[in-house]
Amino acid sequence: MSYTFDFAALLPYWPDFLWGALLTLQLSAVATVAGFIVGTLCAIGRADGSPVVRGIVAAYVEVIRNTPLLVQVFIIYFGIATLGIRVSANHAAMIALTVNVGAYTCEIVRAGLQSIHRSQVEAAECLGLSRAQIYWHVIVRPAIERVYPSLTSQYVLLMLASSITSQISAEELTAVANRIQSGTFRAFETYIVVGIIYLVLSFVMRGAFTAFAQAAFTRRRKLGTTL
Repeated sequence: MSYTFDFAALLPYWPDFLWGALLTLQLSAVATVAGFIVGTLCAIGRADGSPVVRGIVAAYVEVIRNTPLLVQVFIIYFGIATLGIRVSANHAAMIALTVNVGAYTCEIVRAGLQSIHRSQVEAAECLGLSRAQIYWHVIVRPAIERVYPSLTSQYVLLMLASSITSQISAEELTAVANRIQSGTFRAFETYIVVGIIYLVLSFVMRGAFTAFAQAAFTRRRKLGTTL
């Protein structure tokens, strides 16, 4: 069996590929920021919260980490609709991705919080720092710096997993590819192009995370050395 590649058939669709890639980045960016906030707050609650708070957070983390993302997407998109609350596919995708990555962020950040030695907190207390100052400067920020590589890997995986939201017709890259291949009947070429685009997006995200780390953590180390 012979097969003739025809990538030229996809050239008229490059604006659609671009639009899908941009929406994928948008979904990933919103979910990353919101998921980081949710996960960090949950990690703090699970580490130092009341027994009730710890129980709620633990239940949330276990449920999300032990159920498929696709099922979570369906529950949010179709489940909310049955309650009479209408949300667009893109908004449902953002919510589902945020809820999902928030649970993983919680566990990653919690590991970072647990890595901070008690002696550092005691030293900060001796210096007269307030509880808020201790928690932010001595516990949270150093903890996040320690687990930052794990967080970045998780958020890149989130971007790749966003392809699942094509199942509810969120107009991200995979959904665009599905529509293009159904119209051109060039499935092989279409998904090769999409795979390359996802590869580029992964490098773009990793580069952005690396640049942020150099700007945030390097500056913090310099200030610490100066002080």
